[in-house]
Parts: sequence; C-alpha cells; structure tokens
Amino acid sequence: MTPTGTGENEYRIARLRERLAGDDLAELGISIEERGGAVLLCGTVATASHRDEILRIAAETIGDSPVRSDLVIASTAAPDRREDLP
Repeated sequence: MTPTGTGENEYRIARLRERLAGDDLAELGISIEERGGAVLLCGTVATASHRDEILRIAAETIGDSPVRSDLVIASTAAPDRREDLP
C-alpha cells in the first residue's frame, strides 16, 4: 500500500469536481482543496440532504484521505425583522 500523495489527491479532487458538476447535483459552487493531508469542501448548499449527498460522493471519490466539510445550508426562511439601510 502506498501513501496518498499530493499528486494522487489532485487527481481525486479533479474527479470529485467532475462528479459534482455532472451528477444530478450539478453543483459548481463548492470550493475543493487539499489542506494538511485532508480534502476540504467549502460553500453554500440548498438543503441538508444536498450536503449529505455531496459528502457521500466526496468520501467515495477521495478514498483514503480525510474529507473535511465547511458546507453551509442556505437559509430560505423569511426575514424575522426589517432590514435598515443607511
């Protein structure tokens, strides 16, 4: 077994980007990068199930390297107060 190197992670990250863009998700707004041996996903998604599906695909595609998530779910609730503009 060989250790996961940066070159291999770069290939896996590129493959993950292709899968997220091409699958039913059509997700182009997620930033994916390697940090400290882990793969970090950042961005905003529509729903919790959408986030879970992205993380499932990421874990499947990335393989041995840890996957970290900074994915935020977009709020679709109506504002609870008036916005004051200067």
